[in-house]
Amino acid sequence: MTKINPYKNALRQFEKVAKKLKLNKDLIVNLTKPERIWQKEIAIKMDNGIKKSFSAFRVQHNNFRGPFKGGIRYHPDVTLDEVKALAMWMTWKCAVVDIPFGGAKGGIKCDPKKLSLNERERLTKKYTEEIFNIIGPHKDIPAPDVGTDGQVMAWILETYSKKAGENTPAVVTGKPLELGGSEGRIEATGRGCVVTIQEAARNLDIDSSKATAAVQGCGNVGSVAAQLLHNLGVKIIALSDSKGGIYNPSGLNPSDVFEHKKETGSVIDYQGAKNITNEELLTLPCDVLVPAALENQITQENAHNIKARIVAEAANGPTTPEADLILESQGTFVIPDVLCNAGGVVVSYFEWQQNLKREHWTEEEVNEKLEKKMVGAFKKVYEIHREHNVDMRLAAYMLGVKRVVEVAGMM
Repeated sequence: MTKINPYKNALRQFEKVAKKLKLNKDLIVNLTKPERIWQKEIAIKMDNGIKKSFSAFRVQHNNFRGPFKGGIRYHPDVTLDEVKALAMWMTWKCAVVDIPFGGAKGGIKCDPKKLSLNERERLTKKYTEEIFNIIGPHKDIPAPDVGTDGQVMAWILETYSKKAGENTPAVVTGKPLELGGSEGRIEATGRGCVVTIQEAARNLDIDSSKATAAVQGCGNVGSVAAQLLHNLGVKIIALSDSKGGIYNPSGLNPSDVFEHKKETGSVIDYQGAKNITNEELLTLPCDVLVPAALENQITQENAHNIKARIVAEAANGPTTPEADLILESQGTFVIPDVLCNAGGVVVSYFEWQQNLKREHWTEEEVNEKLEKKMVGAFKKVYEIHREHNVDMRLAAYMLGVKRVVEVAGMM
């Protein structure tokens, strides 16, 4: 399969909305060109004593609406174009859910599964030292992403605070609770995704207690979404991870599957289920398909075979522009990534607020505020979708880009 460039996809999505909003050329250049691109080869000493270099990136796309905000990804396939795309999507995402951040993203080309804990710590601390001058509580606030977690954020916080000469909890979000993290942050992206699925189901007259769902990806987001959907009465018929997937049309209990994954290292070979590929999972007959893995999973090659009524983009950029056209022609209802998976950045914003005010909110407060934000954003996007007769992605972009443009006009 041809390698698809996510940045080209991000630009094509933006060009579509720029045309719809009749943006002038100067503004288009301003909104597509990242504010800053930082990239460097950083070297650390491995456990065997040999020095090894890693490609590291931080892209700051736009800060018209507030400080840059975006996760840090550790993955063997990280590229500059991927990071640029993710930073741009982050700008629109923050605007769609109306939080005062701009978009950024970071990444290190590495396989975190092949690094020891000490190697990951040294790599993270070296990276933080290198980007120290361009991040900060009012400049750019990193967060976890694919291949990173609360422990990685704790190392960033420790390194940054040491160099800054004071404890600075608001420099990162997604931290452990003991270091100023927020209640509900780990589940936030999956929870927000499920809120948008509930809203979509309501508008499409789908009864969640009789619905079926397939979830691609058993990382933080996919596992939380699967469990919450199961709790709502949705029958989870398929689950997958990077090694493959499992299928049982009678339904799977996500917590049992995740226990099996913990013991064996994968969901595959789960008793009572059939092993399938990640590609097969995408085309199963179901009410809700949740792509919660990486970009470019639904393409023009497989979009015709998608049978789900709702595609809820828990991952960033899982659907290519060509696939979007096919899904729209089939009447598939797509909840776009900039809306569907925005729960993480919403609760990151809540964490940042708590850190700046030295407060700590209860999980109930956080989840209540998250639901309100996600329902409000969904309703606004859905209104634009109906009023302008455009697909949900274009509707979300119209909302997000317009909010960024409005601020640009006042500057």
